[in-house]
Amino acid sequence: MDERALIRAIQNGEEQAFKQLVDNYQLLVRNTCLSFVRDRYDAEDLAQEVFMEVFRSASKFRGESKLSTWIYRIAVNKSLNFQRDHKRRNFFQSLGDALFGAEKVLEGATAAVEEHPEQHMVNQERKERIYRAIEELPERQKIAFSLSKLDDLSYQEIAEIMQLSLSSVESLIHRAKLNLQKKLYACYKKGI
Repeated sequence: MDERALIRAIQNGEEQAFKQLVDNYQLLVRNTCLSFVRDRYDAEDLAQEVFMEVFRSASKFRGESKLSTWIYRIAVNKSLNFQRDHKRRNFFQSLGDALFGAEKVLEGATAAVEEHPEQHMVNQERKERIYRAIEELPERQKIAFSLSKLDDLSYQEIAEIMQLSLSSVESLIHRAKLNLQKKLYACYKKGI
């Protein structure tokens, strides 16, 4: 069933269509939420909330964007609201894993990194520095950077999700990288 037929079936209350939508987008939604909240259980709860919102809002979907873009937008907004409500400091755990050699979280499991205890401590400290630097980014830079680096989305997809022009997304990601570079370089120079 194509996207249009799927959303029409959901709008008509067909449970099987909704089940298919969940099956098609469950991994995408969970990983998107996980990239923001850093906790697998919270991400799973958020993914459920996203799908409940999709079901409740199906009648509002106008088809102006792809279904996946609309679902991403809901997942990002739910995740950001969760962040604001819970004021979590540990933002983007997957980024540190990606930057320091651990495998990206997929299917709810993390890859174990075999290393010496001293190296593990050094890597943990680096990750925490990165998390703090990312937390200090302006919100739109955080979102664009996360969708690009963690969810591996194209700039065009990010533009659709964030409802921005392509050049705005490019600018946000460029500024995010520069800001992170400055913050992390300053930490490096201080020996932190």
